[in-house]
Amino acid sequence: MAALISRVGKRLRRIIQRPGSVELTRYEALLPAVEKLEPELEKLSDEELTERAGKLRETLKDTAFGDNHLIEVCALGREAARRALGERAFDVQILGTMGLLSKHVVQMETGEGKTLAGALAAAGYALRGKRAHVVTVNDYLARRDAEWMGPVYALLGVSVGWVEPSHSQAERKEAYAKDVTYGAVAEIGFDVLRDRLVTNVDDLVQPPPEVAIVDEADSVLVDEARVPLVMAGSIDHTDADEEVAKVVRRLRLNLHYETDSEGRNAWLTDAGASVVAKSLGLEVDDLYGETASDRLPAVNVALHAHALLTRDVDYLVRDGKVQLINAARGRVAELQRWPDGLQAAVEAKEQVTATDRGEILDSITVQALLARYPEVAGMTGTAVAVAEQLREFYELEVAVIPPNTPNVREDQEDRVFASPSQKLRAIEEEIRTVHETGRPILVGTQDVAESEELAEKLAKVDLECVVLNARNDAEEASIIAEAGKKGAVTVSTQMAGRGTDIRLGGTDGATREEVVELGGLHVIGTARYPSSRLDGQLRGRSGRQGDPGSAIFFASLNDELVLSNAPDVPEGITDDEETGEITDNAALRQLNHAQRVAEGVDLEIHRNTWRYTRLIERQRRDLLTHRDKVLREAYAAEKLEKAHPEKFAELKEKLGDDQEKLEQLCREVLLFHVDQLWSDHLAYLTDVRESIHLRALARETPLDEFHRAAIPEFHKIIAEADSRAAKTLEEAELTDDGIDLGDAGVRRANTTWTYLVHDNPFDSDFEQTIKKVRSMIKRK
Repeated sequence: MAALISRVGKRLRRIIQRPGSVELTRYEALLPAVEKLEPELEKLSDEELTERAGKLRETLKDTAFGDNHLIEVCALGREAARRALGERAFDVQILGTMGLLSKHVVQMETGEGKTLAGALAAAGYALRGKRAHVVTVNDYLARRDAEWMGPVYALLGVSVGWVEPSHSQAERKEAYAKDVTYGAVAEIGFDVLRDRLVTNVDDLVQPPPEVAIVDEADSVLVDEARVPLVMAGSIDHTDADEEVAKVVRRLRLNLHYETDSEGRNAWLTDAGASVVAKSLGLEVDDLYGETASDRLPAVNVALHAHALLTRDVDYLVRDGKVQLINAARGRVAELQRWPDGLQAAVEAKEQVTATDRGEILDSITVQALLARYPEVAGMTGTAVAVAEQLREFYELEVAVIPPNTPNVREDQEDRVFASPSQKLRAIEEEIRTVHETGRPILVGTQDVAESEELAEKLAKVDLECVVLNARNDAEEASIIAEAGKKGAVTVSTQMAGRGTDIRLGGTDGATREEVVELGGLHVIGTARYPSSRLDGQLRGRSGRQGDPGSAIFFASLNDELVLSNAPDVPEGITDDEETGEITDNAALRQLNHAQRVAEGVDLEIHRNTWRYTRLIERQRRDLLTHRDKVLREAYAAEKLEKAHPEKFAELKEKLGDDQEKLEQLCREVLLFHVDQLWSDHLAYLTDVRESIHLRALARETPLDEFHRAAIPEFHKIIAEADSRAAKTLEEAELTDDGIDLGDAGVRRANTTWTYLVHDNPFDSDFEQTIKKVRSMIKRK
């Protein structure tokens, strides 16, 4: 009877507390069978263990995982980990492995061993004959995990490699040829883009995608889903309008310009338009007329850079360069930039040298990158909160894995204050009080500026702390690893994606027992994040593997979250005259409401972005199928021979009937035009997207208009590429080597580079339309 009540209780908890969770009963039923194999496998030598894994590979090849296969994979993996790492995988890690092998996103709390579970799953896919890519959030974790798990893979007869920015083409090709390859999502994406521009099949570094296991899945699949990865070539130099930047720098909020409550749009007032026009030597009517059509976009972009982007919050200026901050992880977003001239405008605002933009040769969003894989699974500590998005955009379900040891962390109720200054005083007092006990403290701030301001205030009262933010992200792993030492105070920006456990007592565990006695790590949040999931990630830094700990968030009704998403605070909420603290539950309800609104806005932006990019991705897929045909077959030579048989025969004679060289030459000519036309098409779509919002004023649907513009233009590409290639052959002067491609105008960019584009924070159909209507009304 007790067992029945326990099972019913478990199911009720899953229904009530874990929406979107996969039922684990099937996997739990297999755990005894996995354990039963342990004595048998322990008797095997290393060579015999590897041989047994090899036999499983033969049995599994290209088949689906049955229960017996899951049992064997997990038992072999557990034994390999025990020998290679001295760690016997817990049952919850085995459950996580089974969930990953069943193509789910598994939610495992911080410190529960996701890295090993992911490695065993990757090995399982490899034994099934599928190449697996383990996708991480940064290069450090890719290399660390590949090297750390390497001995486990070796015992299972599975090869492993990783890719990082410093790798050569040959090293990349070798890494991708392994059974399992680790790589940061951006690095894998950039290799996809580079492969799309090769003109010789031998230059491809990636095999066809098969399986992706995504670490920090919520961060990669949701937070960064709409971030485009870009391949550019050195065609031009982006210069911001310096004159406009100087003019806008003098403008003042509410006098010369206004912003909306969300901080997404800014527009000139009548007074602002007058000042700008006069400074540029124009009449106000001219500023909005055709005669100054090139100045108005520059003014708008400069105004966005001036009014809506804040130094040390949205970006840093370091080493004479503007570097974006990843809002989800509070760290420098390497190789990331804003689109549409906004990057250059921010550089002009900060008076630093403008960076090259070049011509966009191709791009792909993170969401589209992962959609290339026929099989996708993921792991994270906070998946349930984004279960709807995972199902909607990736058709993935969430499997919530229980902790190995019950979580005993004390999550204290938020403390709410009337103003940010009163909140900050309370945070300082909380840090001082807890620090006096010797407990380690981790403070999670909203941005770089806040972390440094707090550190300065603590220093004034002789409280030393270590600051971890986007200014010193290279040292983050070693810094955060020591945050559990007795007496440590660590101040950090958003902790998502850090990838390093905080062990009580520090990495050496010297003061662990003392810290446990004191109550473990105390986490303090200086404000609610725009997503409850990010709050959960910060809280999850404490209470690792059943350790004691606590977490508390401080908030203000004048925090950015509330002001931007729920500024209409109910009347009658009072605060303590002395401290400013609010104990009325209505304040907490307002905070929760603001957070839900922020989450809803972010989801709608994701949906809106995907509506546009979905068509582009379909077009890209169709064109890549054609490009691959050109790359691998004699298509180009056949087309050119048919178009100009006499010139083609002359070219063939010049090459001494070298068919392979002839086909390659024709291939390079045609692929050049295919790639150039695709690049032109992307630029055209960008222009269409920028102007499409005005269609809403005429009660037309912007997305429908985008499709009407994009589809006919795309259908012209293949025929136009064939035509241009034929013209190149017709006009080319033949040499002993065939054709001088440079003289024939077939010149590819001599320098290419990759970067990520920060999704434009001012871009949505509704907001763009409202902004234009609002500015029109204000000018009348």
